[in-house]
Amino acid sequence: MDKKAKNTFYFGATLLAGLILGLMLAIKADIFTSAEGESPAAPILETEVPQAAQGTIGIENAVINVANTTGRAVVSISTEYTTKIRGGRRYYFNTPFGGGDSPFGEGDPFRRFFDDFFGGMPDREFKQRGLGSGVIIDPEGYILTNEHVIRDADKITVTLSDGREFKGEIKGSDARSDLAVIKINARNLPVAALGDSDKLKIGQWVVAIGNPFGFAMQNPEPTVTAGVISALHRSLGRTLAQDKDYNDLIQTDAAINPGNSGGPLVNLKGEIVGINVAIFSTSGGYQGIGFAIPANNAKRIISRLIEGKQVLYGWLGVTVQDLNDDLAKHFGLTDKTGALVAGVVEKSPAEKAGIKEGDVIRQFDNQPTNSVRDLLNVVGKAEVGRKVKVKIIRDKKEMSIDVEIGERPQDLEKMGAQTAGEPGRWRGMAAADISSQNAKRFRIEASRGVVVTDIESGSQADEAGIIPGDVILEINKQSIKSVADYNKVIKDIKGDCLIRTARGYFLIKG
Repeated sequence: MDKKAKNTFYFGATLLAGLILGLMLAIKADIFTSAEGESPAAPILETEVPQAAQGTIGIENAVINVANTTGRAVVSISTEYTTKIRGGRRYYFNTPFGGGDSPFGEGDPFRRFFDDFFGGMPDREFKQRGLGSGVIIDPEGYILTNEHVIRDADKITVTLSDGREFKGEIKGSDARSDLAVIKINARNLPVAALGDSDKLKIGQWVVAIGNPFGFAMQNPEPTVTAGVISALHRSLGRTLAQDKDYNDLIQTDAAINPGNSGGPLVNLKGEIVGINVAIFSTSGGYQGIGFAIPANNAKRIISRLIEGKQVLYGWLGVTVQDLNDDLAKHFGLTDKTGALVAGVVEKSPAEKAGIKEGDVIRQFDNQPTNSVRDLLNVVGKAEVGRKVKVKIIRDKKEMSIDVEIGERPQDLEKMGAQTAGEPGRWRGMAAADISSQNAKRFRIEASRGVVVTDIESGSQADEAGIIPGDVILEINKQSIKSVADYNKVIKDIKGDCLIRTARGYFLIKG
């Protein structure tokens, strides 16, 4: 290598080394600058707000805004209703000598004494009070609340957030949806708008507003609590729901306490996305699990409630159950989606349309029905009298059937077991197929028969001695292998019937 080439080489190497060293120093300086910026010890100017804090302030301001706007439309509802306590011999049972029947029998002198002197006493009436919440949805004084808040009320008093009181009048109520509309004689009231509950997402921030514990607070201003949507499409069991349709509820961890019922659950825009209805608690107080009726459920019926009209629910007239792995395999299905028809009610819309036992309903009115709950929701919301297409799987083949929706009968509970998802009862007991879930729940090992999932207190089945977890094997000497067999047999039973369970025989009175 000549001298000129060597000089060029050394110059290039020196330049490259300098560039590398400069780059390293620049990177090092940037790292230290970044680390210093993130250090908790670094001073923060008054005008600077960390990004996380900005998010917190944004939520805080939104909740404050909701409290100042939507909160003004939330009211406290106080009710009075009359209860009766029967007179006559019942007064004996409240004596200092104990409750229930006398330990000395009919000849007990204490019994004769109270029968002679108090047996002819008349029934007595007592006034009781109830407390709840509501939300103004129209400036002319229409208020949305829960049906159970105003049920059987003789007197309704509505207290606005500014302390004014008005007499409330029930315009319409619907026990099944647990919604009601009352009206007060006032105008130009602050209102809250109904939002779209179908757009809710799990984890979304929401605010619950109401009047927990009512007048114990001695302040008409509503209480505001914040939380998130914990879950959607929750269902409450028969024991908790009773006669209510609690099959599509919003679950939230926003604190809901006694007295919050009927108050709104709102998003951070101040729109009503739900009506607070219940809490799940072992103590009666807040434990982080509250439920609300979706606002869209209220939208569907609110005009009928305001007009005082009866709310109609669609009815298909089938007894259905969810599929398990074995049933899906038996019916030639690749998955467990759909509702299996275990029975068809006589003269029902389903029977008239040609739906049969063993059909698997996969779609109703172009909406997928992946489970019994899905079918229940879409059927109940269907317009009575309208014809819809029902897609089913029969004998491993897909079919489409046109069905005209009927009106849900008022006496549906007397018509048998689950009707279009209704957890119905026969003589006070509900039964289901033995699935892996039921087997685990009731700790049973039986592979055939049906398991009793619930017993109504004081019912014929309860008096006979049947308990939840009993496996029914025979009814009137007819073998019971599934819910389909169960429904066929009970449909024609009149009078007393003999039931054989895994624990033995029981006679249920007719």
